[in-house]
Amino acid sequence: MTVNGKHTGPGTERLIEEIRGIIPADRFLADEPMSKHTSFRIGGNAAALVICNDEEELSAVLGKCTAAEDAEYMMIGNGSNFLVSDDGYQGIMIRLGGSFDTVSVEGESVDGSVTVRAGAAKLLSAVSAFLAGNGLAGMEFASGIPGSVGGAVFMNAGAYGGEMKDIVTSVRLMKPDGSQITELSAEEMDFGYRHSMVEDSGMIVLSALLRLHRDDPAEIASRIRELQDKRNSKQPVNFPSAGSTFKRPAQGYAAALIDEAGLKGYRRGGAMVSEKHAGFVINTGGATAEDVLEVMRHVRDVVYANSGITLEPEVRLIGCEL
Repeated sequence: MTVNGKHTGPGTERLIEEIRGIIPADRFLADEPMSKHTSFRIGGNAAALVICNDEEELSAVLGKCTAAEDAEYMMIGNGSNFLVSDDGYQGIMIRLGGSFDTVSVEGESVDGSVTVRAGAAKLLSAVSAFLAGNGLAGMEFASGIPGSVGGAVFMNAGAYGGEMKDIVTSVRLMKPDGSQITELSAEEMDFGYRHSMVEDSGMIVLSALLRLHRDDPAEIASRIRELQDKRNSKQPVNFPSAGSTFKRPAQGYAAALIDEAGLKGYRRGGAMVSEKHAGFVINTGGATAEDVLEVMRHVRDVVYANSGITLEPEVRLIGCEL
């Protein structure tokens, strides 16, 4: 099999054939452009992208992947924090769908808090809309984050003073080899700034239990609109990007450091530091992964020369590096 002009290894080819026997053809996408599955709209082809609709399928696929020799695979959520190499990915991308794309009210406590179970594949915007419609408050901060619940838990996503750790009470996880499912408390998840234990352990997020509180649906909707207006006025939402390109450093803020270095509007090819918000590298049209990387390298080097602070990428780099 040839992907991006390169031959995949025999291990990957065997794995692909084994997974074809597990996943229906309409959810098995061979030689799939990753530009179709990332918010950057950038990336070469993956050897295959498969969509698992339930825990049994996911367990079977992970079992095959971990048993395979000389084969690569990885999980992908909504692709809102990924930059995939122009050479693509010579392995298998695994996405969740079906029963993982659900949200439901689980129960209400005597203290008035309400628990909601959200599947890993459910978009944060969809969860926020469900909660607002049911008069449940506490997740308004995430309404405009363009990611899935699984990805948000993975990196403890946050915005406007809120983080996932503020509302997550427990997380249902599968071991990397698909052999076991467990539920960990928020404390066991070891949430930190843009981090959770999932990043270190390789565990797969299946769903999260959230704690919310009741409020007037109109008031919740008003707060969501206010945050969306703020986001739209300050961020380049009309251009493809992967959100904040660099993590917040120990001193200061990445966007301010980039702005102070005079880098707003700096571009290479189709990639540019947003003139609206210096913390975003955007795809102005036809950008390649290498264009984005060149901009990121230049920003990192100039900011370091200007401030002595080294910026670290918040965007996940797949098959490429700074």
